Amino acid sequence: MTILCLIANPADPALDSTLVAAIQHETGGEINWLHQRIACEIHSPKAQAPVGVARNVIGRRAVDAALVSSEGRRKQVLVADMDSTMIEQECIDELADAVGIKAEVAAITERAMNGELDFEQALRTRVGLIKGLERRVMEEIRRERITLAPGGRALIHTMKAYGAVTSLVSGGFTFFADYFAKRIGFDEAIANVLEFEGDRLTGTVASPIVDKATKLRRLQELAADRNLPMSATMAVGDGANDLDMIKAAGIGVALHAKPHVAAEADVTIDHGDLTALLYLQGYEEEDIVR
Repeated sequence: MTILCLIANPADPALDSTLVAAIQHETGGEINWLHQRIACEIHSPKAQAPVGVARNVIGRRAVDAALVSSEGRRKQVLVADMDSTMIEQECIDELADAVGIKAEVAAITERAMNGELDFEQALRTRVGLIKGLERRVMEEIRRERITLAPGGRALIHTMKAYGAVTSLVSGGFTFFADYFAKRIGFDEAIANVLEFEGDRLTGTVASPIVDKATKLRRLQELAADRNLPMSATMAVGDGANDLDMIKAAGIGVALHAKPHVAAEADVTIDHGDLTALLYLQGYEEEDIVR
């Protein structure tokens, strides 16, 4: 059985019963509310392409539509990207801002996340440009300029409460990933290691590089370790580095993603926050750990 999920951002609860009824009129199926004005699902829609039908009805309203299977809906493995997914910034761009070259580095970041540049080469180039940056400045940036993406803690704590394992796998840096993984509640963090000489960056990053292959491999390993099929996994990210794991996961979510990533993902969330991943799995409001 398939389920059509309709999800709004909790900060802008744009989903109402009139809109849901209009969608259900076009798709058929049975309505079930998960959270009033934020998340609703339509069980067994009859329309051939229910997501497209729903989006036509939704129009410009800030509501996402996605189709999922009812079988094994609650996932037991989650692998998440960090930058612009679990946090709201790109850490390398914020580091570059401290040495006055944010625009230059951000342009490289954008091209890398769009899949226009080789990831490892782009990463090493950007790290080279911030050579000499002091650890104390990096700590200040981490503390004062990086913000958690809304819904992240609820997502991780809820999935863990229901038995899932959660992994933060980032093409960014352990300096940030280890710190934010603990704050959010992840079981583990995997990221690239910046190299220091004394208290200053050397402009180099240790090998091997954490890239798209690492992300996919960790998703597969976590499933295999628990004797789970890939259908029991979930992955979320926004950039080219995340696409392989997104496409391999049971539910792969392109969250506020680059256009070509969103185009290739089965599930896209353009408006909702990270709690959208819980509603995709059928969690109701009273199930969510906040």
